[in-house]
Amino acid sequence: MNIELVKQLRNMTQAGVSDAIKALKECNDDLDKASQWLREKGIAKAAKKASAIATEGIANAITKGNVAVIYEVNCETDFVAANENFISLCDDIGLTLLESGENDIEKANQLLLSNDMTINDACVDLTAKIGEKIFLRRYEIIGKDDEHIFSTYQHTNKKIAVLLTINSTVDPIIAKDIAMHAAAMAPRYLNSNEVDPTWLSNEKKIIQDQMSADPKFASMMSDPNMAGRINGIINGKVNKLLSEVTLEAQQFVKDSSKTVKQHINAHNADVIKYTRYQVGEGIEKKVVDFAAEVAAQIK
Repeated sequence: MNIELVKQLRNMTQAGVSDAIKALKECNDDLDKASQWLREKGIAKAAKKASAIATEGIANAITKGNVAVIYEVNCETDFVAANENFISLCDDIGLTLLESGENDIEKANQLLLSNDMTINDACVDLTAKIGEKIFLRRYEIIGKDDEHIFSTYQHTNKKIAVLLTINSTVDPIIAKDIAMHAAAMAPRYLNSNEVDPTWLSNEKKIIQDQMSADPKFASMMSDPNMAGRINGIINGKVNKLLSEVTLEAQQFVKDSSKTVKQHINAHNADVIKYTRYQVGEGIEKKVVDFAAEVAAQIK
């Protein structure tokens, strides 16, 4: 066994010692062939992880001039999300997306990173090395005018990212406060104009069904003379819901006497675009019974 060759191969591929030794043995100490052998084995290993559920990872938002990108890269566990190689890959992906202007995720996965690997290949490569599914889940590139500003916030756990576009050169501290509010309070929409009508209709039906099942309201709802009052109650509940799910209507966390809109309007500004990513949102997580897993392994 040539120790120096093993060292060189590991530096080239980041492979483990045993894998490097096996690759060199299979390829008669040819470094290039051994590197390719490891890559092919890695791709095959990564393919087995394709169906894995990856709900952890990193969300981030970065800007450069009049362009910003907010993006999410997923892995399977918190442990890998804190891995230096994973973090480095996420940073490289973010910068590459920002520079590209590419809005199609399939095409984005073919963009070249700083190491001359495509985003897709780099994810597959790290999946093979770490043993967890890694992939670019989503992203959005947003532009702005010269007289507007971006405000970004990434929570300390790297799982929540917020990107705001504000139609003013308002004090960055004020803008940052709004971004941090959005990160903490998780509004679904910027304002009532952006609310999904299907979602709102469904929520209104839920309110009506709850009232129908409540004896306090059931008799009123069957009385035609009470229709106006019932509609008023329903609209009141809908408006309360909208005040909870829209950024502008939420009470500002630093001053509950104001809504977010009132706070930023007081500084002669308005939020014109709001995007918030939280890692894993919308993905059904696998429930793991660790006790059962340990018991099964003991058996």
